[in-house]
Amino acid sequence: MAQVSQSNLFHFDAGILNKDACIVIVRTEWNDRIVGELEKGALKALQSAGLHNVKVITVPGAFEIPFAVKRFWETATSKPHAFITLGCVLRGDTPHFDYVCKAVTDGVLQLNLQLPVPVIFGILTVDTQLQAEERIGGRHGHKGEEAAVTAMKMISMNDQLK
Repeated sequence: MAQVSQSNLFHFDAGILNKDACIVIVRTEWNDRIVGELEKGALKALQSAGLHNVKVITVPGAFEIPFAVKRFWETATSKPHAFITLGCVLRGDTPHFDYVCKAVTDGVLQLNLQLPVPVIFGILTVDTQLQAEERIGGRHGHKGEEAAVTAMKMISMNDQLK
């Protein structure tokens, strides 16, 4: 099982971080308590690193995340340096879980291939409420904080490649 303790994620060696970078968080209303904690963790990590130009967009569910990212990119006069997607899809009794997870995963993948900025996948796809709890500060770390660190590293990498 993948755990953040088995990685160097929190070791920041990706170059100089652009403190003026704009990051857009696209989060869901669905599973709001869990997603709210993901958002708090992401904001905490970004603010700790000195990034304060953060916008938050809320969409109904995970299926709508790719549309919101794409539409924001198309209409923004000032383009963000990265997007962070946050949601929690909890398995239920129907195949709905599988369809939503595949759609949002494929959508974020396509955005990463189409946009010139990173779109970070911070969407929990879990079988149980306990698994979700374990990923907002429990034994599996804090996936909101991890998504923010990933965004900062990808911004730095993207800046180095320009």
